[in-house]
Amino acid sequence: MLDPRIKAIEHRLSQVKNIIAVSSGKGGVGKSVVSSILALILSKKGYKVGLMDLDFTSPSTHLILGIKGLFPEEKEGIIPPTFEDIKFMSIVYFSKDKALSLRGQDFSDSFIEILAITKWNKLDYLILDMPPGINDATLDVIRYMRKVKFIIVTTPSILSFSTVKKLIDTLNTLKIEIIGVIENMKSDQTYSIGEELGEVKAKFLGEIPFDPELEKCFGNTKMLLTTKFSRELEKIVNEIRM
Repeated sequence: MLDPRIKAIEHRLSQVKNIIAVSSGKGGVGKSVVSSILALILSKKGYKVGLMDLDFTSPSTHLILGIKGLFPEEKEGIIPPTFEDIKFMSIVYFSKDKALSLRGQDFSDSFIEILAITKWNKLDYLILDMPPGINDATLDVIRYMRKVKFIIVTTPSILSFSTVKKLIDTLNTLKIEIIGVIENMKSDQTYSIGEELGEVKAKFLGEIPFDPELEKCFGNTKMLLTTKFSRELEKIVNEIRM
């Protein structure tokens, strides 16, 4: 029997123009920072933006942006709270920032439930902060969010990029659009992945140099937008004309 929540998801997302999943092959590459600051940049440009943290095991976008004391409103579904003109939804509203251990079908059920009850209304962009790797979340996003496109984040590490290749191969096999790959924490001494992307059929969007001041700005959106990280990410956004 068809799950009625699937139809509800289509309705909830019907007014969302663009869905962008920010993903990575491994953790610790700056994926959540890219998601958070990307949402800020797009909102600053005047777009209607939503940010959804789907990293069930270690959600962190609320910490990066400094979101405190805001909770969803219940009215024929869940209305995400607004922070800095960004509609924000995260598993922390349900887990109370405690570890959430879910397997297989339990994860999918929780994921489907959140999508089915969240009322985004009109959005130009819905940014998804994905858990790292190829997992249930990746496959469920592809299955239930038909308009999704991926931005992939990697560091200039051979190990990080090797997992990214597998993620790109999976998305290409499933014919999912990849906007491109961002190389984060770049330095003059590090391995460069830009030249190798042609082999795996993904566009190289650009480099973001390592920014030692970035973490000091977590929790303060005004300071975040003045960082070298933010400036470089905005250049990338302008280039791809999001």
